[in-house]
Amino acid sequence: MSLNSSHSELIFSADDFGLSESVNEAVEIAHRDGVLTQASLMVAGPAAADAVARAKRLPDLKVGLHLVLVDGDSVLGHRALPHITTPDGRFGADQVARGFRYFFSPAARRELELEIRAQFEAFRATGLALHHADSHKHMHLHPTVAKLMIGTGRAFGLSRIRVPAEPPAVLAACGERPGLGSHALYRWSSVLRRQVLQAGLASADHVFGIKWSGRMTGAKLRTLLVHLPEGTSEIYFHPATRHDDGLERLMPGYRHEEELDTLLALRVEHF
Repeated sequence: MSLNSSHSELIFSADDFGLSESVNEAVEIAHRDGVLTQASLMVAGPAAADAVARAKRLPDLKVGLHLVLVDGDSVLGHRALPHITTPDGRFGADQVARGFRYFFSPAARRELELEIRAQFEAFRATGLALHHADSHKHMHLHPTVAKLMIGTGRAFGLSRIRVPAEPPAVLAACGERPGLGSHALYRWSSVLRRQVLQAGLASADHVFGIKWSGRMTGAKLRTLLVHLPEGTSEIYFHPATRHDDGLERLMPGYRHEEELDTLLALRVEHF
């Protein structure tokens, strides 16, 4: 479901589908009883099979690939990816160092391409229609990842990519003080947008959830809705029905349950 006004369209999405059953439960509830439109699937996530089963019960839920190349599980494992994964087959959380490795190391790039293809293949094997693609911690803002994601994705029928472009002017109107990082990220996102458009793929005009990642609560969302720019805006969430030790370790301080409540309350308030 999308909210529409005279000047904008709103898309509500959830990341980390497949990370845990509590996340999967929240996605199902938020789509069935709230305003959630789409979800992004971690195909190697611990609860990926459960997520796929739920998605098949929800024919109107649009599901995409949440490409994981940092701080998460790989599909191929360490034997196939010795230069980019740890011995347990995970991608480390060292995002900056990992970015340099993906850019400068030919061996890392070869393995990166193999893993990206494997994740698209794993998504296709679910039988779900591929609605979109994005990546964990926006790793596809990296030029090497973006090029491989677009090229490989098109071979699998990809037609839409999330470009994490959060206008600093809107954040300022919402009472935030966007710093140099917010401005730099917004400018850099224009590079990815050009690549996406040149490849004939679609993307929302604006994406919100970066500044308030894990804290997209009711009060913040209501403020944002007042100041939305013209065009299509995607707002992404990290909902869960309960905050377990695993989520706390991966996303300390995130308000998963409050974000679920926000997705449910918005339907009551607007419909």
